[in-house]
Amino acid sequence: MNLKQLETVALVAEVGSLSRAARSLGIAQSLVSRAIAQIEAEWGDRIFERTGRGVVLSEFGQRIFPHVQLLLAQSARLRDEVKDASGVPFGQVRIGVLPSMAPRLIPTLFENLRATAPGVRLRVAEGFSGQLDEELESGHLDLAVINRYGPGPRQGEDVLAEVATYLICAPGHPLAGVPTVPFRKLDGLPLVLPPAPNGLRSILDQHARQLGVSLDVALEVESLNTMKEVALAGGALTILPILAVDHEVAAGRLSAVEIVEPSLPRTIALGVTRHHPLSRAARLVLARLHELVPEVASHPHG
Repeated sequence: MNLKQLETVALVAEVGSLSRAARSLGIAQSLVSRAIAQIEAEWGDRIFERTGRGVVLSEFGQRIFPHVQLLLAQSARLRDEVKDASGVPFGQVRIGVLPSMAPRLIPTLFENLRATAPGVRLRVAEGFSGQLDEELESGHLDLAVINRYGPGPRQGEDVLAEVATYLICAPGHPLAGVPTVPFRKLDGLPLVLPPAPNGLRSILDQHARQLGVSLDVALEVESLNTMKEVALAGGALTILPILAVDHEVAAGRLSAVEIVEPSLPRTIALGVTRHHPLSRAARLVLARLHELVPEVASHPHG
């Protein structure tokens, strides 16, 4: 048994046909059949059963196939680590990004890496800060660009930018067009916000208690686009950084009014997992994020 044979088994299982697997590999079908026969002889049972349309995993094949997939995945990780260790950044880097930043940050980051480190592959997860915190803590993410409110970032996080927070409403709303709105004016306004626990919700609730303001959270959603669509329809207002709505504001479809007295500054922080050491590829992406996030945050229309 060798890895080439296991890769052939995995490919045949995926495409369900010896002939299609052979075409994909660019070899004769007889060589695929021989590789399968050799490993079946070594393992003492049939891996595939023939059907009218090709082949499917046998009962034995179904039992051992997860182990084949695991071994191939471990082999791929080992190849990445070997190349990474040789001095050339290589391999997958898993990053989490706020929905408000992703549309501008990720294309720029991707183009930068393709030009300077083509061996680095990105796997991107969009989410609000609470979701990204959980993924970072569990080791499912290597890096995350996260919003923080209040006194500052957590231990080990780097501050990359600070942006203001705005009340977002339809152009016909009575508050539309004014430069600022005191926090007290949020009293009783129907709001669409992310569900708790959430950093924005926590700071809003804190200020509301201190000022005796009643926040009417009429709708909770976990989608930035849905929050904007509800605001566009005029059914409720939302609270976002200008980066999230700059195109809609520029087009006159939404109005953004900065919240003051008190203001609600958002610190954009960069978190790093403590679950495992960063690879050379992840360290390179970390450096690129340090360069790109402040630029994206300060030039929302760029």
